[in-house]
Amino acid sequence: MVCQEGHRFDMDSEDVIKVAWFVLAVVLASAEIVVPGFFLLPFGIGALAGAIAALAGAPFLVQLVVFLVVSVATFAAFRPIAARLNRAAQPPGVGSTRLVDLQGVVIETLGPDDPGMVRIDREVWRAESADGSVMETGTPVRVVEVRGTRVLVVPAPTKEVLP
Repeated sequence: MVCQEGHRFDMDSEDVIKVAWFVLAVVLASAEIVVPGFFLLPFGIGALAGAIAALAGAPFLVQLVVFLVVSVATFAAFRPIAARLNRAAQPPGVGSTRLVDLQGVVIETLGPDDPGMVRIDREVWRAESADGSVMETGTPVRVVEVRGTRVLVVPAPTKEVLP
């Protein structure tokens, strides 16, 4: 390969493999951002170890073994951390869990197999009946669970207004 200045660049297959290891390491480590649970990062670290082995002049089979051993060891080391992070539930009052036990009102009728809409404070949420009952517009409800972007609700006891 020749650049504009007339310098010649020769890349043999060993150089391509070295560059490929580094590219793989960067891609896997970067992809960890979108994959939860420390799943791709150990393989990115393994690819970096493979790149280091390639730079040291190790044969490709040794590079591959280094990649696999380091990836598996790092993956095993990260599992307890990932498990601890997954077990740590959101504290009450944070994220959507803050909705549990709050009361709202049905603004679009919902039934056992027919989701509707509820207003909780100033927010509108897609809702399903947790107990299978039909809830008409205007029915007061209480949130018992949050599943993704839907809330499961039950009819809330109505409070009598004293004169």
